[in-house]
Amino acid sequence: MRFIRVMAGLVSIGFLGAAVASEVPVTAGLLMQGFPADKNAQVTSRNFMEPPYSRWGFQHIRELQPTREVYKGTLPSSRLESATLDLESLNFDLAGGRQVDLTTWMEEASTDAFVVLHQGKVVYEKYLNGMQAHSQHQMFSATKSFVSTLTLLLIEEGLIEPDRLVRSYLPELSDSAFGNATVQQVLDMTVSLKFNEDYTDRDADIWKYGYVFSISGKAPEEYSGATTIYDYLPTLNKGKLEHGNAFHYVTPNTDVLAWLNSRVSGKSLSSLISERFWQRLGVERDGYIWLEGNGVEMAGGGLNVTARDAARFGQMVLAGGRYNNQQIIPESVASRILKSGNPDTFSRFHKDPWYTDVGYAYHDMWWTFNNPHKAVSAIGVYGQFIYIDPVAEMVVVKQSSHPEAEGVANEVDGPQIWQQIAEHLLSLK
Repeated sequence: MRFIRVMAGLVSIGFLGAAVASEVPVTAGLLMQGFPADKNAQVTSRNFMEPPYSRWGFQHIRELQPTREVYKGTLPSSRLESATLDLESLNFDLAGGRQVDLTTWMEEASTDAFVVLHQGKVVYEKYLNGMQAHSQHQMFSATKSFVSTLTLLLIEEGLIEPDRLVRSYLPELSDSAFGNATVQQVLDMTVSLKFNEDYTDRDADIWKYGYVFSISGKAPEEYSGATTIYDYLPTLNKGKLEHGNAFHYVTPNTDVLAWLNSRVSGKSLSSLISERFWQRLGVERDGYIWLEGNGVEMAGGGLNVTARDAARFGQMVLAGGRYNNQQIIPESVASRILKSGNPDTFSRFHKDPWYTDVGYAYHDMWWTFNNPHKAVSAIGVYGQFIYIDPVAEMVVVKQSSHPEAEGVANEVDGPQIWQQIAEHLLSLK
């Protein structure tokens, strides 16, 4: 999916932008206060993607949209030990000679939750804007990395062959752009798709995708296209490039993967996340995932989880797939996730400095940053990250409600700050 960045001319890396925000006479702190709340302070299914309503909305998606539980199971929660460090006294160097402290940056980046693990222990944890440790927060496109990790598991188990064509598993997609693409090309988002993600054009493909999941309310009466994801995906056509030629970030790729995972396993996405990850990690809370009208999960960006549970998932990957005294994913899968992707195809389609200066590569629906540690990350718009630094043995989880779908504070300043936190942690050894 492609967004035009207002700042630094950067192109987005995330999922689903919001409608242009209107000026409203209410501050985020007054949202949904009172019984009933003042009309101007009410968050609804039509305005929750717009600031300031998104600050409350991203923490309460299941009160606004249909969702399905990601069951945590009956076992006790795994322990997250603490080894608190003073990170707020540090100053961080940013581009242009600017310095910023952690508290200032978190405010600039509209942070709701910020958790840092080092060697599996919580060294820093902060909640803002009404967020609490038990709050489940919308993760947007960080969801993609959960879906792709499930696919890698099914590949490891022999249920999916990465070099086979998608149509051999999903004949419903034979006449679409995906039909003659391989599973690996879907994983790497190198499928050539004719897909317009211009949010200023209400006839663009991205709005039709949004209608399926009622992103900004129901589709207009004049809309006559697909209203379910299984009807929508077969309508997508191939672009001019050949498959595999260039990385082209398009969210429906993940919906194809989720459909494939469910086809070969016979289970829904929420069931797979629950059984393969949540119940085994020993998470603290159920997660939940946004649904379309017929009950199919929004694989491209619908997962809602606590920051601490997202940190458990990141720590599991960092630790070679092992967590809570068990091997949750094979070490080979974890190693594959932590390995940098191919930078050659990364910036071929997206001609933008972010793709050379900040980002480095994309593979298996995980991002690699262009920093000395080649950290990898799950990323979602409005400031959602599960950032894994294998050199510093560090995991960062950031959940946010930034007014911009993507921008400098999160996608540029954030990685610079986390690299410097990593270097600080290494200096303490």
